[in-house]
Amino acid sequence: MTTETPSAVTTAYAQQTPEEISAVRALLKDDGYFPAEARIAYLGLIDPPRGTERAEVEVDRRFRVFVLNTAEGTSRDIVVSATHQTVVSVTELDTAVDGELPVLEEEFEVVEAVLAENAEWRSILKRRGLPVAEVRVAPLSAGVFEYPDEAGRRILRGLAFHQKHSQDSAWAHPIDGLVAYVDVTNRVVDQILDLEDVPVPAEHGNFTDPDLTGPVRTTQKPISITQPEGPSFSVTDGNHVEWEKWSLDVGFDMREGLVLHNISFQDGERKRTILDRAAIAEMVVPYGDPSPVRSWQNYFDTGEYLIGQWANSLELGCDCLGDITYLSPWVANNQGEPRQIKNGICMHEEDWSILSKHTELWTGESYTRRNRRLVISFFTTVGNYDYGFYWYLYLDGTIEFEAKATGVVFTSSIPDGPTDFASEMAPGLGAPFHQHLFSARLDFALDGGKCRVEEEDAVRLPFSETNPRGNAFTRSRTVLSTEQQAQRDSAQEKGRTWVIANPESRNRLGAPVGYKLHPQGLPTLLAAEGSSIHQRANFASKALWVSQYHEDEKYPTGDFANQHPGGAGLPAWTAADRSVDGEEIVVWHSFGLTHFPRVEDWPIMPVDTVGFKLRPEGFFDRSPVLDVPAPTPGHACCSTNGTSNGCSCH
Repeated sequence: MTTETPSAVTTAYAQQTPEEISAVRALLKDDGYFPAEARIAYLGLIDPPRGTERAEVEVDRRFRVFVLNTAEGTSRDIVVSATHQTVVSVTELDTAVDGELPVLEEEFEVVEAVLAENAEWRSILKRRGLPVAEVRVAPLSAGVFEYPDEAGRRILRGLAFHQKHSQDSAWAHPIDGLVAYVDVTNRVVDQILDLEDVPVPAEHGNFTDPDLTGPVRTTQKPISITQPEGPSFSVTDGNHVEWEKWSLDVGFDMREGLVLHNISFQDGERKRTILDRAAIAEMVVPYGDPSPVRSWQNYFDTGEYLIGQWANSLELGCDCLGDITYLSPWVANNQGEPRQIKNGICMHEEDWSILSKHTELWTGESYTRRNRRLVISFFTTVGNYDYGFYWYLYLDGTIEFEAKATGVVFTSSIPDGPTDFASEMAPGLGAPFHQHLFSARLDFALDGGKCRVEEEDAVRLPFSETNPRGNAFTRSRTVLSTEQQAQRDSAQEKGRTWVIANPESRNRLGAPVGYKLHPQGLPTLLAAEGSSIHQRANFASKALWVSQYHEDEKYPTGDFANQHPGGAGLPAWTAADRSVDGEEIVVWHSFGLTHFPRVEDWPIMPVDTVGFKLRPEGFFDRSPVLDVPAPTPGHACCSTNGTSNGCSCH
């Protein structure tokens, strides 16, 4: 067996290279695991060992590869060492139990193509007066329902839309009362439900043609964001970023998208670790319409469709504004060939209003400092929706994540107007209620050590001898010591937050150093307990989970979300109720949007956002921003006395 040795990689956290992808493919081919009929559903780097173990081992660039043999119908989970040029392990899946590999890009077209040749489908469309060539069929993940014959077979379900011409937005014309179930491996139609001839909404949904949408505004003056001396951050080794006091490695995965490693903050002479790893490990979009045509609708955009591989190539002035630094990650296509996502990751600085400000009455001094943040982001398109994933680092040690949802809402036909389960967007056009739910995986390593989590609630105190005027309130903190105890809901009325602390590292006041997770407290999964989607997306039923760190426990739904019956991932791992008090832990935060679509969301949806913050909680000995310089007089700040301390601008 001979393969080309990949170019040397000097750090374990470098992004995967095209040479490595090609070498992994060659190793699989030489060992007989990648014949012509095989397809790669996923290829990605395995994280190096965590914590102190990392320094004790050589850099071994290991890749995990999911290989589907379309002729044999076999699915394999394979680990390959690009460093040692060996296939490390091979596991063949029982897909009826383990779940299917992610949906392949080439399978997107199979549903429509197979149906177009199906006599029953063609007859149905003819009866409805719809030309087959003008019908688009969305390839939708199947989930797991009361169809025992689907177990162990790769199934996609198809909902149809009428596209009147090549530039027409088909989402405006749903063909309702009709759904098809297709075996994409054997290219056969399992079942067509033709329940009702529902009128197809006629009004167009096109949003790019001014002749249809109306004149474009002419009132906007240019906004120019410049940094004459360049950005304040630097990028070395291809993906290592230093900004202000922050340092981190920016990774990218075709399943998760952005992955941030080794997030640290320079505190005096110490470089202090906060997070070993941070990523959005899963997102699911469950729909709430119980009609037979779409009661099965739910999509695991990360586990089933691999959001990272659909990342957009970003454009200066459109997606990112200012002095931009781009990274262009490499992923593998289904043939195992390297594919570069040009400008897939955007990094830039933003001014972020006031950092701190005070006008002192006793001394007459006026103090103003401006905040700024480092933005690391990517955008991805999965079917009708587009999502932006934005990580923000602030001068004061705050870390924030924000998801942006936009694109085109999934539509239905509602000829009688709005229903209990769908909004009316245009005459006869509906949009079913749904959620966008995310799972953040946060591998905490405060000062490089083991951690614990405490739940903090605000507490209203009753009148008593010690509270005679009833004005007192306090807080309670409860250590979440085991995995079962650490499955928690948010509680806005209590101002509930969670403090992650390292008891073995203390600040100058003797308290454990910590970071506080601030949730937005919005609803989590609304589907009924016992439902298929509740079993499969159980991670989204709680706002917080905490688990012991183990290398093979990576995704909250388990490794294979596609057509998995449920129970894998977090519910399976935490059933052991392991200790998470003073251990290497992973904090999983579930959060999301509940979308009752508005008329204003049609024909293209303005961005809606959701996220969370991590703020230092006793991590520093005092404010970490006392060394931030004053704004420049006459540029960023107005001055009345010629000195920056005279600033009073906002």
